[in-house]
Amino acid sequence: MENFLLIMLKKSNHNIEWRVSKEPVHFEEALEFMQQRVEKIIAGTAPEMIWILEHHPVYTAGISAKDEDFIGQTDIPIFKTNRGGKYTFHAPGMKIIYVMLDLKKFFAPEKPDVARFVEFLENWVIAILADLGIKGEIKKSRVGIWVETKNGEKKIAALGIKIKKWVSYHGIAINGNPDLNGFRNIIPCGIKEFGVTSIAEIIDGNFDEKKLVSLIEKKFLELFSATTAS
Repeated sequence: MENFLLIMLKKSNHNIEWRVSKEPVHFEEALEFMQQRVEKIIAGTAPEMIWILEHHPVYTAGISAKDEDFIGQTDIPIFKTNRGGKYTFHAPGMKIIYVMLDLKKFFAPEKPDVARFVEFLENWVIAILADLGIKGEIKKSRVGIWVETKNGEKKIAALGIKIKKWVSYHGIAINGNPDLNGFRNIIPCGIKEFGVTSIAEIIDGNFDEKKLVSLIEKKFLELFSATTAS
């Protein structure tokens, strides 16, 4: 994890550290880091963090994952996790946003609210996509962010978080320009009626990775400022 960019955000009673990894990070390495960082945030010995990265190809299973949702055979590693959700796939070209945030501070002076936090994450992704000319939508009883394509509705971003003592971790996966064939081995998030797409597929390959990373940061700051000001 030597390759990263650090940005400190000071807003209200927050010190949020931003980390952008330049090279793919193995999932197990990222998970260990997140778990250690969450403990430090809880103890008050490290600032909150938002970490943007990509993973080497990997399948992860959330706490609701069912064995029958893994429908293929693969040499790609599979990890069971404690996040919400079911099976998903990560690979280079997919931007992962790990959110290690103290919800007590996030919603202060109000009480922390997990449902509102998930809504914030969803709106964050929708705002990012909107600046790319893509209309992202929330669908009732379907986790993630969805877009209308010429072949019907498809998922373009997945969400799955874990909360420990009001500190979040895990987070969001946005399909920038990954190899979508990896999703063929699973029923993504347990939803078999709809497919998966990417930003590059929607905008015919005209994908700008740097712009996406910039929008991830910009749109968080905009929504976060509005949240803490309300």
